[in-house]
This record gives sequence, structure tokens and C-alpha cells, in this order.
Amino acid sequence: LQNLARGVNMLPYNKNLVPNARTLRKNMTPEEKHLWYDFLKRLPFNVRRQHNIENYIVDFYIAKKKIVIEADGNQHASTEHKEADRQRDAALASWGITVLRYSNDSIRNSFNTVAADILKKLGLEFSDLKSLR
Repeated sequence: LQNLARGVNMLPYNKNLVPNARTLRKNMTPEEKHLWYDFLKRLPFNVRRQHNIENYIVDFYIAKKKIVIEADGNQHASTEHKEADRQRDAALASWGITVLRYSNDSIRNSFNTVAADILKKLGLEFSDLKSLR
């Protein structure tokens, strides 16, 4: 009933994941920190870190654009992780959410290319970014 009051577009939210999400926010990887502090915080949209949707905790979520941004470590290259990621992306897609995945290596070594790709997918330019205080 509470979800109905908020509107029909409400994504499923698993309260049981909140402590995990909080821990992940406090312990972001160096690549997640780089993406967050040096880029995503400057977007003209609200970006949620370690946000839970359904039974998943996504790295970053931009609700206004229904876009998830994932910073993937080396473990995502394994066959079982690729399959789990595919299933997760399909579940999120069923809610109309697009998942953008970037390897930690590309975030470390090609940061501007990653940032430019995210901006392009959001329909933005570098000039649309807010300045850091």
C-alpha cells in the first residue's frame, strides 16, 4: 500500500539490503571513489551511490534517466560473474533501466573516455557539469 501511494513507477526496494548498501557506500573501491568524487557528483542529476533496486545493490543510479553505472573489478571477467551480471542487467532492464558497465582498468587508465561515454549516454556535454566548490 505504501508503494501505491508513491506512484506506479516505484522500483522494488529491499529494506534488508540497506545495511549492506550503507557498508558499501562507506567502503567504496578507489575506482568508485574516483568516478564519484571527480565526475558523478558534478552531474546535473541526483546520483545515488550503492542504491538498492529489487534484490540488487547497484554502484550508482540516476533515477531521472533510469541509468545504472557499474564499476566492475576483475572478478566480473569470470564466466560465472558474466552470467550473473547478464541476469542482473536483464532484471534491471525489465524495469526500464539501462546498465552501463566500465572496468576498473578503464576507469583508472581512460577516465576521460569513460566520463565522455557516460555524458553521451545521458545526452550531456562536459559543459553541463556543475563546478566543484
